Amino acid sequence: MSAPALDPVRTPSDQVSARPSKRSGTSARTTPARFDTALGWHDRPGVSWALRILLCAIALGIFAAPFLTILSGALSTHPSGSSLSFLPHDSTLLNFRVAGERGIWDYFTNSLVIAGGGLLLQLTVCVLAAYALARHKFRGQAIIMTLFMLTMMLPEEVIAIPLSLVLGHVPVVGVDLKGTVWGVILPLGAWGFSVMLLTEFMKDIPDEIEEAARLDGVGELRMLWQVILPLCKPALGVAGVLGFIMIWDQYLLPLIAAKDPTDYTVTVALSILRTDPEVGSGVVLAGAVIALVPSLVVYLLLQRSLVTGIAAGATKG
Repeated sequence: MSAPALDPVRTPSDQVSARPSKRSGTSARTTPARFDTALGWHDRPGVSWALRILLCAIALGIFAAPFLTILSGALSTHPSGSSLSFLPHDSTLLNFRVAGERGIWDYFTNSLVIAGGGLLLQLTVCVLAAYALARHKFRGQAIIMTLFMLTMMLPEEVIAIPLSLVLGHVPVVGVDLKGTVWGVILPLGAWGFSVMLLTEFMKDIPDEIEEAARLDGVGELRMLWQVILPLCKPALGVAGVLGFIMIWDQYLLPLIAAKDPTDYTVTVALSILRTDPEVGSGVVLAGAVIALVPSLVVYLLLQRSLVTGIAAGATKG
């Protein structure tokens, strides 16, 4: 019979040396060999590192220069249209006060009401249409999707006159929508881009999730609200940001749907300020700064959803 194997006797020095070093482990975890970035920057400066810094500075200057110029002109007493300046001369808020006296805040309120109501209606219609096109099969599905895409190929100038006639006397109901916010909101109720985006995103949701929910007795509206939409948050973020900017930047539609200058939006008001001989370019630039604020706020609030949605679409499949 063989003797049982005995463990070697370990001395205290051996036990100390066998213990893992917490300091070394911590330093190994907290000291990366290189920066983990999309640009692949090294922790040691070099030619490529300096080149990337230069390219980023050039890109930042190109995109930031127009904003800085507009803000500088809006805060200057006598802005010059022939020179480029990033810093205001004789800083003042007089231009904003004059723009307010010209009714810019009333136009701004009209734009907020139209953008908020139009975006809510647009997302509702586009979500319902995308759900039907992505999760159900029926005849003429491809034709309907093609019609949504065709609406994006028609310039606003082509449909301006027909749209004006329709808004003046809506078929069937015979209602005149001119001079009301509904005359601007209803034509923006569906956007082909959002329908296409949400449809393609909903198609990627596994059928097993929907089948499991139907086994629990989930209906169509509950399926859309509690199962499909929570999985489409990135796409909803993209549709929300781009849809708001599209509605906010509308110029021709508010001009067609208005009966009185008080019905104009802030984009139309800027053209009125520009042709007003009693105000200078500083007042126009102040109105432009006011018009820029909502788009920037919406983008900053939803930029995470926007980037996530774009990245999800880029890596799909």
